[in-house]
Amino acid sequence: MSLKGDKTRQIIREKAYQLFAQKGFKEVTMKDICELTGLSRGGLYRHYESTEQIFLEIVNAFSDRQKSEVDTKIKQHVPAAEILEELLSKYADEMMNPENSFSLAICEYYSNPAVSKEDNSITRQYQTSKSTWEELISYGISTGEFNPVNPESVFHVILFAYQGVRMYSRLMKMDSEIPTQIIEEIKKLLLKEIS
Repeated sequence: MSLKGDKTRQIIREKAYQLFAQKGFKEVTMKDICELTGLSRGGLYRHYESTEQIFLEIVNAFSDRQKSEVDTKIKQHVPAAEILEELLSKYADEMMNPENSFSLAICEYYSNPAVSKEDNSITRQYQTSKSTWEELISYGISTGEFNPVNPESVFHVILFAYQGVRMYSRLMKMDSEIPTQIIEEIKKLLLKEIS
């Protein structure tokens, strides 16, 4: 695809993300995306066949981007504590801004029995995220910055606390202290005390 085509696809994904975060998966139509992007139906269909195709591309890009960023920083020997701080800062920002939450759309999409039996992209996203966090935690342990914890267990605490807040923040008013408390507890769990 041409540079212009790639840029158009990126704009479509960014605008569609806004719609999915606002409306969930089920309520977004190709017409909605056309209106928000300013593309004609033909222009949109030249790049994507369905809202599902756009949605899945967005979902898969999340964990791939995070993995790439973390892998690069580890290879550059960026301190594990610094990488952790950046990731947790992003997570805190996302937890405090429920209007940008994609969680509802993800639940709607994957709650469809036909999708959950046929599509393994949520499992792929989970595995990519798990691999990224386990690599970071193991790296932090090996550099002596992190406590000797079970990387898989800590990943589960991080993922499910983060996703839980994201989901509940769409369903009820969330105290802004909750994300801060979660982030601080994760830091206490991982980071060695500095004397």
